[in-house]
Formats: sequence, C-alpha cells, structure tokens
Amino acid sequence: MDIMFLYFDDCPNWRVAHGRLTEVLAAQPDPPAVEMVAVTSAQQAEELEFLGSPSILVDGRDLFATGDEPVGLSCRIYQTPEGPAGSPTVDQLRAVIRG
Repeated sequence: MDIMFLYFDDCPNWRVAHGRLTEVLAAQPDPPAVEMVAVTSAQQAEELEFLGSPSILVDGRDLFATGDEPVGLSCRIYQTPEGPAGSPTVDQLRAVIRG
C-alpha cells in the first residue's frame, strides 16, 4: 500500500490529519511509509490535482474525494459523523486504510 499525504503549510488542518493518520498506521502490523508532499504553488496544485489540504491518497487514489472539490491551494473540508471538519476522523481513516 502506498500512502501520499499532500498538504500546504498555511493550512493548520494538515497537522491534525497527519497525527490521526500516524495513529491509525501505528496500529498496523507492518505500517506503510507515508510520502509527505508539501504543495507550494498553484501550478504544483494543478499538476497534482490537489483537492486541498490535507489530502490523503492511497495507492494513488483520493478515497475521500466526492468530485465536488476544487483543485488548488485551500484548506479542505471533510464530512464526518460530527459534521464538517478539517480532517477525517480516526475511524474514517481506519476504514480507508483497511480498504
């Protein structure tokens, strides 16, 4: 399993999401490495089809994408059981990691 974590520094939500992802992966018997990708320009965001910070790709696919997200340097909103949030919950991340 390949995991890519895309973010940009101006969005504080990436730190929360990264901590939650780290927690989920630490519970795995053989946790995969996470490739951290700092998105630093609008051009890079377009090239990566960056749907906002943070974005988590599993085997090249953004499993949280709905198709309505704009591409660009923005903070991303996730729909969680508690309502809109800047990061998926630990349970949501666990579900996509388990596949």
